[in-house]
Amino acid sequence: MALVRDATAAPSMHNAQPWRFQYSRRNRVFHLRADLRGSLPHTDPVLRALHIGCGAALMNLRVAVAHEGWQATTRVLPDPSDPMLLASVTLTGPLGDEDDPAALYPAVRTRHSSRYPFAETEIPMSVRTALVDAADQEHVSLSFASGWHLQSVLDLAREGEARNLTDAGAAADLDRFTRRADDTRLATEGVPESAFGPRRRIGKAPMRDFAGGKSIPGRPTADFETSPQLALLSTSRDRPVDWLRTGQAVERVLLRATLEGLAASFVAQALEWHDLRWPLRDPMAGMAYVQMVLRLGYGPPGARTPRRPVQDVLDIEP
Repeated sequence: MALVRDATAAPSMHNAQPWRFQYSRRNRVFHLRADLRGSLPHTDPVLRALHIGCGAALMNLRVAVAHEGWQATTRVLPDPSDPMLLASVTLTGPLGDEDDPAALYPAVRTRHSSRYPFAETEIPMSVRTALVDAADQEHVSLSFASGWHLQSVLDLAREGEARNLTDAGAAADLDRFTRRADDTRLATEGVPESAFGPRRRIGKAPMRDFAGGKSIPGRPTADFETSPQLALLSTSRDRPVDWLRTGQAVERVLLRATLEGLAASFVAQALEWHDLRWPLRDPMAGMAYVQMVLRLGYGPPGARTPRRPVQDVLDIEP
């Protein structure tokens, strides 16, 4: 159960937690399945974000398994006839010296999305290189936007956010997975008001307004950074296997960033609109399909968000 508890510490869109695990004691294998309770029908109609969230949980499971001293064989989409079976992780023996995921384990429970202002301090090149390498280990490209491309990404994110605030379907998805302080629903999923972060007064950081444009009494305002540092993760193709690979890369990057003292939040607004996603790419850099944009920097750690109890997401078989 502890391994799955670590796996579910992963991020997912709106903290929807779109995963379910099965463990076979006899075969020592975990199966990771999509849980459509965590789907966002309007915002994520093709389940791309669902796959990315499940990929992040898969990465955490791999890290936790290595931390416990196990070598594991991971297969993604192991059964073409069962597309909701996203991955299998088979424990095969003692961990070999060549495996490195265990080194990331201290960040599994301390990584939280931070929706607070970051300092204007530039991320050192050595840290940027470590994050690029982390993504590359999962066969995903990571690059930092700069110059005209950075401005273009910021403009597209703002456009996506503006659309989300006026679109009924996007508002319904957001409302389902946000929790105001007076909400009586069981707080095991979604983003609570305590994790919304302050409203932006000035600055260029492309923040999602989890309040959906509504006023929240007592919510503070803050000045955000004027030069956000945005990392784009991209793949050469745009299939479910690429989305799962992206999720693993995103979480590996976030765990490494946490160990390096960085805070992070997601900039996914433009990715939620088909006509805004393609222009996110930098044609000069040879990018193909941008799968995720991360805002990185030095700032306060994010607030914790709830998770479903392990018994609600894990089935154990003999």
